[in-house]
Formats: sequence, structure tokens, C-alpha cells
Amino acid sequence: MASIAGWFMDVLGRRPWWMNALMLFCAFMAIVYVPWDFFVKPAAADEEVWFGIIFRGRAAKVTELAHWAVYAAGAYGFWRMRPWMWPWAAVYAAQLAFSMFVWGAWHVGGFSGLMIGLVSLAPFGALALALANAKEAFQGQRPSLRQRYGEWALITGASSGIGREFARALARDGVACALSARREDRLQALAAELERLHGVDTRVIPADLADPHGADRLAAAVDDLEIGVLVNNAGFGYAGRLDKQDTERLRSLVQVNCVAPLVLTSRLLPKMRARGRGAIIITGSIAGQQPLPRLAAYSASKGFDRLLGESLWGELRGTGVDVLVLEPGPTDTEFQATAGEVPHPGEPPGDVVRVAFEALGQQPAVVSGWFNWLRGVATRFLPRSILTLIADGVTVRLTPAEMR
Repeated sequence: MASIAGWFMDVLGRRPWWMNALMLFCAFMAIVYVPWDFFVKPAAADEEVWFGIIFRGRAAKVTELAHWAVYAAGAYGFWRMRPWMWPWAAVYAAQLAFSMFVWGAWHVGGFSGLMIGLVSLAPFGALALALANAKEAFQGQRPSLRQRYGEWALITGASSGIGREFARALARDGVACALSARREDRLQALAAELERLHGVDTRVIPADLADPHGADRLAAAVDDLEIGVLVNNAGFGYAGRLDKQDTERLRSLVQVNCVAPLVLTSRLLPKMRARGRGAIIITGSIAGQQPLPRLAAYSASKGFDRLLGESLWGELRGTGVDVLVLEPGPTDTEFQATAGEVPHPGEPPGDVVRVAFEALGQQPAVVSGWFNWLRGVATRFLPRSILTLIADGVTVRLTPAEMR
């Protein structure tokens, strides 16, 4: 309970007390009051007000959906202090102030109604003004990654896709990059790009993490560097029925996806803790949240990554070392071709990396993309048997006929 209380106090400390009050109010309205208003209160007794216009009956029920969306967005926006909250939170508060004034002055009427309107206008107008002046709280500049975590980052799987975008984002923030993957020519080209565009130091370290000793060799190769950010990104998938898959490739999948991030984290974490700062990012997958027939080993490996990262997040709270599990869905990289999947649309890898850095230091895991987030929500409520059967209907279409 002490850990939960400490975490909650940390969360509340990210914003002024009055924003915490607004956040809790929005959460109450979204979770308790508006659902009760919508589902329980009779339509004949229902009233909703927008811009001073009173909606009654079925019209009120319809507008309640908009109110629920506003309060749900407000609760989430305050919780994560999202930049889009400015200026829209102030705009909504101003709408409330206007509505309260019109309600008193027009619907109550007379001098008393005007006074009621003015008295109601004052607190909501003050709230709108406070939110309008809170741009820096929502959109203020965070310290650079180099300032927060240190001079160097180690990125595995840096030769393409998400790993390459991680390297570019870190270099843009002034972090020197140790780049690792199997394809040295691609790493050299990326290193030249980062040095030319951002003026950062680089180190190219070809490594095969499928080798049981590959992760140890990689850790030794950066032992002289102050690694402040470890990006455990290397990984691959393997589509098909397990009885049709190659055993050695399955062994390599577990080695790269599970053993390598565990070993690298174990080797680099002690120095981060000793310095009192650092970051560990593990590229998981939305596949790690549910069973996936025809991607069984991959799904299981990403489940391992997810639990490893979230456990470390809890273990390292208060040490200055941030941990994040990044869980993308389909992404526009070489993953599908390497896994042997039927090609299908994916999210740009740059967008995935942006989501990761927005969440780093704020939460233990983040899902990239709203549709993928909704998939994750479904995994928490549907029976595992139903989830598996739904996934079976999807993965069968993404698996070549000869591997089904």
C-alpha cells in the first residue's frame, strides 16, 4: 500500500492542486455521473445545457454522449498532461461560464436572474482564465534526453524500422548512439547520417543476438561508455503453425526477443542505478497482450518482454531509472517480410517512437495507436478463449497458405 500511495502522490505532483481537482471531477463525471444520467435517469426528467440552450428528453440523452466524451477526454488529458488540453480545456470552461450566465439571465430572468448569472459566471470564468494561462503546464519543454539520462544510448536492432527511428530521435536530442544489429553496412550508413545531421558521436557494433553469447559481447563492447539509455529493440516474428516451423529459428526467436534484452538490462542496469539516472526501453508488441495462433512463439516472447519491463518499472521506481515497454501494433517496417506474414498496412515507425518518448518516465507501458489501444482494452475483459478464437480468424488471413 505504501508503494501505491507513493506512486499516487508522484502522479498528483505533476500538476497544480486545482488541476488535480479538475482531473478527479472529470473522472467522476465520466465514470459515475454521466453514465448514471444516461442509463438510469428517465428521459422525461433529463436536461442538458450547451451554450445556455437547454435540451430535454431524447435530445438531452443525445447531448449527454458529447458531455461524456468531454469529461473522459478531460480526465485522460489531465492525467497525462497532454499538450492538446491547451487551449481546448479553457474553451470548454469558457462555454460553461457562458452557459451559466445565459441560464441565469435568460431562463430565470429579471434582476435576480441576472445576478445569478453573474455570480455563476465568476468562478467558471476564473477557471477558463486559469486554464488559458496554463499553456506552459501542458506544453512546456521537458529537459532533453541527454540532460535526463546521460550522454550515450545503446540501440539494438538499429539497422532499420523502429530501431533506426529510435536512433534518429535520440541523436536529434543530442544523445550519442551506439548502434547494434547484424548488418554492418546499414549501421555505418546510419552512423554517418547521425554524425552529419546532428553532430553526435556514434559507435557501430555488429552483433548477432541469436548467438547465446551475443548479448554479453555487446555489453562488453560498450562497457567503457556511460550508457544512459538502453533501447532493447532487436526482435523478429515467425508466422505459421508451430508444427510447420523450424525448431532452430524458434530457438533464435526466444534468444533474440527474450534472453538478449534480459542479459543486456542485467549488465547495464547496475551502472545506471549507481549514477541515479537512466532509461530502459523494451520494444514489445500488442501481440504480447493476448494469445495469437500461428504467432504462438512470438506472442509468448512479447508477453515475456511486457512482464519483464513492467516488473522492472515497479522495482526501479524512485531510483532515477525509468522503464518503458513500447507495444506497437502492425508497423511499416521489415517485420512482416521477416516474419513471413502476408503484407498488410502498418503505422509509420517514426510515430511509434514519438509515442514512446512521450510516455517515457510517465508510465510503465504504452500502446501505440488508438485502434491497438482498444484491442488492448478488449484483452482485459473478454474471456481468453474468445480472444484466442478472434485472433485465430485474423492471423489465418495473415499467414501464407503453406504455413497455415
